[in-house]
Amino acid sequence: MFKNLTIGQHYPVDSPVHDLDPRLKIIMTFIFIISLFLIESFAGFIFVIIFLTVTITISKVPVKFVLKGLRPILFIIVVTFIINLLMTPGRVIFTLGFIKVTEEGLRQAGFMAVRLTLLIMGTSLLTLTTSPIILTDGIESLLKPFKRFGLPAHELAMMMTIALRFIPTLMEETEKIMKAQKSRGADFESGNIMSRAKNLVPLLVPLFISAFRRADELAMAMEARCYRG
Repeated sequence: MFKNLTIGQHYPVDSPVHDLDPRLKIIMTFIFIISLFLIESFAGFIFVIIFLTVTITISKVPVKFVLKGLRPILFIIVVTFIINLLMTPGRVIFTLGFIKVTEEGLRQAGFMAVRLTLLIMGTSLLTLTTSPIILTDGIESLLKPFKRFGLPAHELAMMMTIALRFIPTLMEETEKIMKAQKSRGADFESGNIMSRAKNLVPLLVPLFISAFRRADELAMAMEARCYRG
């Protein structure tokens, strides 16, 4: 499941979107994210969906490849939808025992589900169409004006890029650890939400150990190549 996460992955192909200036893509991504939380109408979301669909088509990244990045967070989207559906007050349109669904709750739940879906797809498109080196250069260039205030632009850009690249690596490592623990009898799929969450706790220690080991290996590799920033 976690290996399907597309954020942090790069899809190398020749397209107009890949050739765009990385600074422009980063700025457009920030505007895209902000607009998602400012839109309060279905017409606005339809416009964003059309824009994103056209961009994905031009980028030549397969739509299926982008959509598969939603699988790891499908649970979060569903939970967010249910919470907004049941917890938002307003005019009641459906009642089942103590469960009440309001018109405002249905609207808010739909908006949040669409926002999260478009957020993941939009941010994934940035890394899918921009190589790590170019992305680092773009972030550093955008942060350069802040160097006069003592902000280490290059170091921050490198740190952000490495963090992005580590996301799919850590998700893949989580998948391996889960498979290893399942072979020893661990159960991550049965029970209610709380019991499933509790069963995930044993993953944290080996995952942190693996993350620190990979970080140490990366640091040694960078030192071996005489990286000095």
